[in-house]
Amino acid sequence: MSEGARGVAAMVVACTIWGLSAIYYKLLDHVPPLEVLAHRTLWSLVFFGGVLWLQGRLGEIGRVLGAGRSAALALAAGLFISANWFFFIWSVQTERAVEASLGYYIFPLVAVALGAIVLGERHAPVKWGAVGLAGVAVALLTWGLGVAPWVSLAIALTFGGYGLVKRWIAAGPVVSVATEMLLLAPLALVWLWGVHALGWAPFGTGAVFGADTRDTLLLMASGPLTAGPLILFSFASKRATYATIGLVQYLNPTLQFFVATLLFREPFGLWQALAFALIWTALVIYTAASLRQSSAARSAESRAATSSTSVK
Repeated sequence: MSEGARGVAAMVVACTIWGLSAIYYKLLDHVPPLEVLAHRTLWSLVFFGGVLWLQGRLGEIGRVLGAGRSAALALAAGLFISANWFFFIWSVQTERAVEASLGYYIFPLVAVALGAIVLGERHAPVKWGAVGLAGVAVALLTWGLGVAPWVSLAIALTFGGYGLVKRWIAAGPVVSVATEMLLLAPLALVWLWGVHALGWAPFGTGAVFGADTRDTLLLMASGPLTAGPLILFSFASKRATYATIGLVQYLNPTLQFFVATLLFREPFGLWQALAFALIWTALVIYTAASLRQSSAARSAESRAATSSTSVK
């Protein structure tokens, strides 16, 4: 299997876990989202630290932190993914998981724009048409509901920013994510100290860790549940093109959408249906263009290889 194919396979598994993870976080909908986020950060660090310790690679974190640029990039990536986690947890807890799924549907099209603006990737006009169609969907939803789908936009932009920054971190997937969690750990510890010692509860009654066995175990399990897909995503982002990452990402919001509408029974009205129809149309256009581009590239490589053989 080629490196690119391995990257795609890793992304498929990661997106399946992400797509079904709303079921897990629904079990914690009585715990304030910032408290869940803090535990998710700390238990992810414990998991990553354990993996690196078993591999004898803990020292690699120090090398990332010792390089100013890498440390800054790791902090930026950590802040992006932390914000993304918060919006997702909050959306599940407040019965807005459909909006979260819309955000992850928008992400591949955001990736097109970010790839072109930041990385200088060139895209065919039809892909830009798909991005424009997604913009129309957001505008339509804003007009129909009287409010912008800010949760969807926040999720798309934070995840897009995370994937972009990850491309510039010169470290393996486990080391880079462990470093991100380590840099965020002080914030998580301060928040949990405030929750347990000072009674901070801006989003409801908290301090459940240690008070309830079920909740305690669920919060601890957020570490491996988070770590696995992130490792896979980091692995994929270094082996597959950014456009391909966006393509495979469709699996995540599709599973989220079905969980939200069929399992959680969240409302799905006319304006949401119209917006989703436009987004799905945009994704079909984008997918078809990507497949044609990939096919053309493979044909060109085949012709070049044949020509080289003939010359020899």
